[in-house]
Amino acid sequence: MLRSIFAATAIMTLAVTPATAAPCRDGKGKFVKCADAAPAQPVKCKDAKGKFAKCGTPGAKPIK
Repeated sequence: MLRSIFAATAIMTLAVTPATAAPCRDGKGKFVKCADAAPAQPVKCKDAKGKFAKCGTPGAKPIK
C-alpha cells in the first residue's frame, strides 16, 4: 500500500511539472519573452491636510 502511494505521488509530480515549466505565455498560449521585473509603481504624495498633492510641492510627503 505504501509503495502504491509513493508511485502515485511520483506520477502526479511528473504530470504537473510541464504545466508549471513555461510561465511566459500570452493569452493564446504562445511563448513570449518573460518580463525581467515588475514595473515600478508611481509615487503618490499627500499634503499636511491628508489630501493628494503633486509631489515636489512644499509640504507634500510620499505615501507608502
